[in-house]
Amino acid sequence: MSHFFATEHTAVADIQLTDAERQPCEVWTRVMGYHRPVASFNVGKQGEHNERRFFAESRCDR
Repeated sequence: MSHFFATEHTAVADIQLTDAERQPCEVWTRVMGYHRPVASFNVGKQGEHNERRFFAESRCDR
């Protein structure tokens, strides 16, 4: 439990987690007006999700 408490003397880079302490991150996305986990998509839809490009306003020319 002490791994998760950062003190003023502990830098974030000092915190190391073992593989046993890690857990997978569940990614959700909005589909047809509701949210679903990407892991529940079929293979084709997961591939389509991986090919998505995200909009970055800072990269647009005005």
